[in-house]
This record gives sequence, structure tokens and C-alpha cells, in this order.
Amino acid sequence: MNIRALVAGIKNMDKTGINEAEAKTLLKEFGVPVVPETVVADYQEAISAANELGYPVVVKGLGSALAHKTEKGLVHLNLSNPQDIQNAVEAIIAAAGDDLEGLLIQPFIQGKRELVAGLFRDPQFGPVVMFGIGGVFTEALSDVTFRVAPITQTDAADMLTEIRATAFLGKYRGEEAINRKQIIQTLSGLSRIGVELPEVAEIDINPLLASSDGRLWAVDALIVPGEAPVDQQLPPPVAPGAIAAIFYPKSIAFIGASAQMGKWGHMLMSNTISGGYEGNIYLVNSKADSIAGRKVYRSVTDISESVDLAVVTIPAAGVLDLIPQLKEKGIRNMLLITSGFAETGNAGKKMEANLVRAARKAGILILGPNTMGICNPHVNFYCTGFPTKPKAGSTTMISQSGNMGVQLLAFAEQQGIGIRGFCGSGNEAMMSIEDYLDGLEVDTLTRTVMLYVESVKNGRRFFEGARRVGKKKPIVLLKGGQSQAGKRAAASHTGALTSDTRIFDTVCRQAGIVKVDQPTELLDLGAAFSSLPLPRGNRAAIMTLGGGWGVVTADLCSQFDLDVPELSTQIINDIDKILPPYWSRSNPIDLVGERDPSIPRDVLELLLKWDGCDAVINLGTVGRQKVLKNLGESVLKADPTYSSEFIKQIHRDFKKFEKDHIAQIVGLMEQYNKPVYGVSMLPDEKHQTVYPIKKSAFKGVFFPTPERAVGAFAKMVQYQKFLSREE
Repeated sequence: MNIRALVAGIKNMDKTGINEAEAKTLLKEFGVPVVPETVVADYQEAISAANELGYPVVVKGLGSALAHKTEKGLVHLNLSNPQDIQNAVEAIIAAAGDDLEGLLIQPFIQGKRELVAGLFRDPQFGPVVMFGIGGVFTEALSDVTFRVAPITQTDAADMLTEIRATAFLGKYRGEEAINRKQIIQTLSGLSRIGVELPEVAEIDINPLLASSDGRLWAVDALIVPGEAPVDQQLPPPVAPGAIAAIFYPKSIAFIGASAQMGKWGHMLMSNTISGGYEGNIYLVNSKADSIAGRKVYRSVTDISESVDLAVVTIPAAGVLDLIPQLKEKGIRNMLLITSGFAETGNAGKKMEANLVRAARKAGILILGPNTMGICNPHVNFYCTGFPTKPKAGSTTMISQSGNMGVQLLAFAEQQGIGIRGFCGSGNEAMMSIEDYLDGLEVDTLTRTVMLYVESVKNGRRFFEGARRVGKKKPIVLLKGGQSQAGKRAAASHTGALTSDTRIFDTVCRQAGIVKVDQPTELLDLGAAFSSLPLPRGNRAAIMTLGGGWGVVTADLCSQFDLDVPELSTQIINDIDKILPPYWSRSNPIDLVGERDPSIPRDVLELLLKWDGCDAVINLGTVGRQKVLKNLGESVLKADPTYSSEFIKQIHRDFKKFEKDHIAQIVGLMEQYNKPVYGVSMLPDEKHQTVYPIKKSAFKGVFFPTPERAVGAFAKMVQYQKFLSREE
């Protein structure tokens, strides 16, 4: 059978869709378990078909224009004799009118469980497969999950575990468990249709009925033909090497340099110079002779030396006129800070399009416009509109919001998170988030990718790129524009549209992206992924200086689907030799306030050695400086027998203990290749999340609260599961 001819033929018949029998013929060809049925013209043929199929039967009106058949009285169930069939046929003919194309006779299959499966085409990401609870509850419960096609057998199997009513698929009220292989076969068939038949716009199988013996039957199906998707005119990809060149300029021209503090032309220049950038810097301003004690050039073409990067802050209306000058000077890269382009509306979009056209013709690559800048701490290049200078590290941050990006950058600096590079991508006129993913895939210095995303220009490319990168290094993503208010704000901010939230969540899940809901989670995971070994499973050992903290943390683990296993007899016996007899003798392990500095280290090593856990959550052994400070002040006021020098010495000794303790933790992580998630006792103004140790690939990580430590552990487990599935 020529399936493509069937689809094309029905399209040419000027129908609104394929009728149910034709739809099931197509689905059966792709492995979907379809109920046996016969198409007839009148009640005599209907009775003959019923006799052949066996009573009881179902009679339906058949027609491509007949939607919502049940509500229109076009479906008659459980008919057990010829008279019932004749009555049903007469009623259907009267109700359907001229839209009736025939009658459909099916055996009446009884089952208490109805599922739904389908296919549709997302404008951003292409064909999407859907699965969930069906029947009359589909819209009410909305218990469905999605995958972007093509899907693997593993993808299909995962969909079965993601609906809330997953227990519904097992044995249920005397009925056998639903045949999972048939569900996977159905979802795989829909995926194939989505990829192989672009003429099919939508498929709805509802209900996908489970009989009492667990077999699955597509008893109703709707297929809507559509035009094959037209390839969008998308910008060409940017080579990773071209992107890298912008972050490693040997010389910079600031076009629009200003002597006035607070202006962009002054801030960017000041931050770049003060950050220790070692390349040549040239200032360009047509109305000044000297700025910041430096020579100023009237035009970029007046500079005799070569220039790698132009940083542009002049008004939007004058940017297009720069293109011939940059081409003449041989400048291939522009960091366009200036706003007033696509984010402002139609006029701005037109101006941006003209600029891109001219730049592409001149061989110039634009980062921006409407960006807060970039930085590369590995070469002391800090060209952002905010005076933050994080240390060099392995976390790369790409943000579609400049303000959000530099705030996160400042927090990263404060918390000790090392940055490989930062980019506020702005309007992405020539360089999109998809281009950055391609670049980060091959960048050997990047170990963790952090993204703030409001929209994507090429959904399919984003999905495929993220899945490739995610197999090599974790991508942590915060999505803006998820609510209706957020979508409106994102559109006005970036001049782009956002896709449906649930589909975007699906893309993240399928591509291995670790999606978070808050900026603090983005930073927490940037710290954790770049500093700790990946946990091999979800089993947590909890070590705490206080019992209540341990109880709360165990409850949090349960909420995040982390296991807190019972201690083995052997490990209890080993800890008995370290702690007094009244210790908890269970997980969480309460250190009962013991002051011997060797105890936390010894217990921690026992837990990391133990094959019954995959990570240790370490509560309160670090971060007691503020407690000691307050205690020392109280003692000095209350007891004159203690000197201030004695109290200071206690502080110095304890500071050394914490430094040594963190180094010991990092050493144990290296030895046993398991992560330790620390929580500080009482964070003070000097608290940071990441504590680097010289000559070590790992770092000490201490969160301010248990919930942030547990959340980081859970997300790392999620990423580990993705890697395992891909393998």
C-alpha cells in the first residue's frame, strides 16, 4: 500500500481530514494496534459484518467531516442483535446527513482504562509525540507527556513513567497490566509518521483502549492532513572558531568611547582596562581628542595598527554607516552594545535586518545588538557594563538577558564560582544560542554550561545541539517567559516569541538539559557540576552536627526522590569506635556535638567508603566562624579573665581547622570519587559556595541551606540518569 499516495489523495479531495477508517489503515501500517473493523454502506451490510465479527458490536457514522461523533449521537455501543443494529443505523443516517460517507462496524471491546496517544507539529521543534490518560478525562486531568520525534525505544519507555497515573498501567481492578510493548510500539509508530510523512499535521488516538487482558486497541482515531512544513529562512550557523575569536581579541577599538562616567562608552572602557586586559586598546570618538589620558581617534580608519574587535556604543541610527569603515579597516568582529533594534518593534526589526545584511556582505560578525557585553577571565578580558570580575574557571554562562546575566556573573564572583566565559547574547541578530551551543561543544575549557533563555530561533537545531553537548558536559538552564506575563515581557525584551512551556520542558528532558526554576538554582548547579564528581545514584548518607538538621534533610531527600538508606551493621560497628554510645546509630548520622576535629573527617571517610551510598550531605562542620565571633564578644564582655588575644587565637585556630577540613574533604572526594554536598552552619558576610584547593580538580562546596544542597544533589542525579539512558 502507498501510504503517501493515500495522504496526498485525500488532501486533493478537499476534505477537512481523513476519515476514521482511512486513519486506522495508515496507523496499522506503522505498527499501531488497531481494532478490527469493517466499512459498510447500509444496515444489511452492517448485520453481515456483525455476524462475521461476533456480537456485541459498535456502529459508528463514518465521514471526514464528522468530528465529536459521540456528542452527535453517531456512536452506538454494545449492540447485541440485528434489530439494535438497524435502529442504530437509522439514527446515524438521520443525525449525520450529507456528511455521512459510510458506517463502521467494530467488535465491542470492554475495558476500564482509556489512554490517549497522538502527534502534532510544534512550530519551533517540529513533530511531537503525546501520551497520557485518555477518554473523557484527557482535557480535565491533562495527565500527558511529550517527546520530540524521532524518539528512541528508551524515550517511549520513559514516557510511560512520567504521567502522574503511571500505576494505572499496572494491574487494575481485576484487569491485567496493560501491554507496555504495545504502548511503546504505538508511540514509536507515531514518531515514524511524524518524521516520514510531513503531510500529516495531527493525529489523535483517543481512546487507546486497554481490554481486560491488557491488550491495547486503537478504537478511535483522527488524522488531520496539512501542508508539508516549509523550510524557514534561518540565519546560517556561525563556526565555533569565529565565535572563539571574539572572546580572544588581541586589540580592541571602543567606538563611541566617552569621558563621562556612567555612560556605556566609559563603563566598558573602564572595566576592560581595570580588569587587566593586556591587548591594545583604541578609543574612537569624532568629537574628542583625549579620554582617560589616552589618545582618541576621529574614525576607526585612522588607527594605523590592526584591530580584532570593535566594541560599539554609538546610537542605533549610526551603526549601519560603520560597516564600510570596519570593512576598510579589516575588522571582522563587532560587539554591538547599542539598543534600539528588533526589541523596539517593526521599525527596529527592519533596521536590524538591514544591518545584518550589510554586515554579512562585508564579512563582519556581530554579537548583539542590545547586549551587556562579554568576558573571558582566562585572558583578563572583562568587557561588560557592570564592574564584576569573576576568577577564571570552567563554567560558561550565556544569557539572553544582559541584566540577568551580569547579576548572575556578580553572584558567581561573590560565591567563588570560576567562569570560563560570559556572553549577554542580546537580540542574537547573527549569533544565536544555537551557535553558542556548537561552540561550547568543542571548547575544552568549558566543563559546565549555564543558560538563561527566553526564546530560541531554531528550535530543532537547539534541541539537537543541546543533546550533543549534554552527552559531554551538563547544561543548566533557566527559562524566562513561562507565564503569560513573562511571555509578554520576553517579547518586548528580546523581540522574539517563546514556545509552549510544556514542549520546551520536554525538549530539556529529552536533551538532558537540567532545567531549573530560579536564578539561585542556576548558580548552585554551576558550583556543584564544576566542583564535584557526578553521583552514580540517588542514595544519600547524611552527616550532621545537630539531630534536627538531619531530620529535616532526610525529609527533603524524600521530597526530591533521593534515598536515605539504613546503615549496614559493619558501618555502625565502625562508627561505634569513633562516636560515644549515645549516637543515633542510623542514617542521618548525628555527630552529637563532639569537638574532636578528627571525628568529622573519620566518619566522612567511612561513609564515602561505604558502597551503600552515592553521596554524603555534610551539615554544619564548616561555617562556624560567626558563632565563634559572637561567642568571643560575649565572653570578653562577661569574663575579664579571658584576653582578646586568647579569643583571636581561637579564631585563627578554627579558621585553620576549616581550611584543613575542606582540603581533607576534597582529598576524600578524589580518593572515592563521590560528591560531598556541604551546608554551612551559619553563613556570614564572607561566606562563599566554592572553596578551591590547589592542584585538585574538585573543590569544596558549601551551601547556605540544606534544601539547596539536596536540590543540587537531585539535579545531578537527574543528569546522571540521562547519561545512563544515552549510553
